[in-house]
Amino acid sequence: MSAVVVIGAGAMGLAAAYHAAKAGHDVTVLEAGPEPGGMAAHFDFDGTSIERFYHFVCMADQPTFDLLEELDLADSMRWTATTMGIFSGGKLHPWGDPVSLLRYPGVSLIARLRYGLLAFVSTRRERWDALETQSAREWITRWAGKEAYARLWKPLFDLKFFEYADDISAAWIWTRVKRIGRSRKSLFEERLGYIQGGSQTLVDRLCQRIGEMGGKIHLSSAATRVVTSDGRVTGVETANGFFPADAVISTMPTPYVAATVPDLPQDWKDRYEAINNIGVCCLLFKLKKSVTPHFWVNIAEDGIEVPGIIEFSNLRPMPGGETIVFVPYYMPVTHQKFAWADDRLVDEALSYIVRLNPAISDDDVLASHVARLRYAQPVCEPGFAAKIPPVRTPIAGLQIADTCFYYPEDRGISESVRLAKEMVEAIGEGSA
Repeated sequence: MSAVVVIGAGAMGLAAAYHAAKAGHDVTVLEAGPEPGGMAAHFDFDGTSIERFYHFVCMADQPTFDLLEELDLADSMRWTATTMGIFSGGKLHPWGDPVSLLRYPGVSLIARLRYGLLAFVSTRRERWDALETQSAREWITRWAGKEAYARLWKPLFDLKFFEYADDISAAWIWTRVKRIGRSRKSLFEERLGYIQGGSQTLVDRLCQRIGEMGGKIHLSSAATRVVTSDGRVTGVETANGFFPADAVISTMPTPYVAATVPDLPQDWKDRYEAINNIGVCCLLFKLKKSVTPHFWVNIAEDGIEVPGIIEFSNLRPMPGGETIVFVPYYMPVTHQKFAWADDRLVDEALSYIVRLNPAISDDDVLASHVARLRYAQPVCEPGFAAKIPPVRTPIAGLQIADTCFYYPEDRGISESVRLAKEMVEAIGEGSA
């Protein structure tokens, strides 16, 4: 039995701790925040328990289903027929199925047909190596044409990646298209899922099982240094004391790695620090009225500086019947809006909601909230696979991964639990 310290109590950290405890290791989890869950953690939003950052499940998320089965939570999965929309030209249009695409007036017929062909081929493609060195701009333009890229994709890229917008990996975009495209009952019916009670149901059960197996979770205990001796990890220092370890699994964001693991070789530190990230200010609104009939609405409209809104209550009905809407502002943390006061962001985001549905007014707002993350979205450029360091580090017993290690998959609970299990299985193998 090894003493295993897991840094971070997000979905990946908790899943790693669960699997390590199940394998018989003595497990300690160190979490910088005041509660477990990371981006999946809930908070009390005017009497409603909900995530600060939206999550949903797709039909291909097998690692999630496997973990839920292990935790006796398989019957907590719920599935909903969801729809997409696109707001452009001052109007809300249906989106995401062949008929909606053919009826959409915003681009020419040939652009619509080529866009549909790209989506169709992407959902059936299995390999991504040929896309790895291409940019999404190049790939989409080659398949769908300049018009479709300029009108349907570029506005979304610009408002999520800013200066990086023209240099995003085609492989990364393809996996997003594929994941949603394969979460369909038919060409005309998208089906997305959620866990009954939200992500907190999974977080709570993982914490419960970790505790039952003797593991300990220390909250408000940020790792300040991973300690090594003779090329091997020996433990983790925090403001609350030192935790000895034979193995350490770090799930902290890569920008923190170089400072927290000073004994890494400089070339490894440089690789972590070369990974760029985008921040997010994720706004939540509780409203008396529905904004649209859709779960997800892409926005390609002058004067609206968010790439879309997520009407979460069209996926997961709220106990009180209220409407819950997420409005994510992705941006570099150097952007002036990242430092805006909450009220200013709320006022602007509400003005966008009103443009989508003029029947909404200030009187319909029951509550609002702003959640911020400095490192919310890794920027995955062409060739990103070669940029990611190996999970196993040169320090024996130390493994490091965060959400960018899911590449070409995007951030998500399914990829978190998959990689967590793999890291636990590697404990004791080679340098791990």
